[in-house]
Amino acid sequence: MAFDRLAVSYILIGLNTLVSLFAFARPDIFNAFALQVGPTVNGEYYRILTAGFLHGDIGHLFFNMFTLFFFGPVLENKRALGKQGFLIVYFGSLIVGNLAAVGFHLDNPYYTAVGASGAISGVMLGVSLFVPFMIILIFGIIPMPAILYAVLFVGISAFAMGTNIGGIAHEAHLGGALAGLVITIFVRPQVLNLFALQVSNALSRIGRR
Repeated sequence: MAFDRLAVSYILIGLNTLVSLFAFARPDIFNAFALQVGPTVNGEYYRILTAGFLHGDIGHLFFNMFTLFFFGPVLENKRALGKQGFLIVYFGSLIVGNLAAVGFHLDNPYYTAVGASGAISGVMLGVSLFVPFMIILIFGIIPMPAILYAVLFVGISAFAMGTNIGGIAHEAHLGGALAGLVITIFVRPQVLNLFALQVSNALSRIGRR
């Protein structure tokens, strides 16, 4: 079936876009499903998952979906983790990332954040293990190796920790990235050998120049 061949990443992009756009026009929906520390620790645990489909603004949504568009299909390829493995990394990273955000802000019950950034950070780290030197085009014109893009993305998140710029859970980026790294290795342990081989080959080529 054609549906079976459709990248899960594209389905997630569609869901994120539809839910986020709907919530932009419905503040009540946004507030009911965003990651807010107080309600979450008091039993509204569903927010840990639902917040991953909401975004702070159009720019936040576009940046996350742009990143997922490039990285997602690579990780869900059969030569990497496949669809099931990809979903485990995506939602595992989302949940761990949002738990990290809650834990970091336990002293502030009004702290609120949204976004799929934790999940996408995990996907990026997973892809960087399989194809660290895959070239992607930033804004369609700037070439950059996948591993460098991932490091910059996570580095910016680390720099912004403790802030709530645009309602973005920056702590979730780091938590999601670490979760994605660990889950990818757990699902496909041989990826460590593949990563080491690719880095070794790259260093050898540099040494011969």
